[in-house]
Amino acid sequence: MSDTDLLSPRRQRLSSFERCYAVALQRREHGGVQFILRKGNPLQPLRTTSRPPSRDERLVAIVP
Repeated sequence: MSDTDLLSPRRQRLSSFERCYAVALQRREHGGVQFILRKGNPLQPLRTTSRPPSRDERLVAIVP
């Protein structure tokens, strides 16, 4: 069972890679490269940020 299997259907949609990528594209328009990261938090499996990953985060994608 993966971490996303523990989430409600709504949270699964909101935390999907596709949603995260769409957010990264929107944030990129305001300047700067965006990183999509995975940290292992089951409530927030992916996140978008403008800073590079730290040691406990895994890089999933870069949106230049």
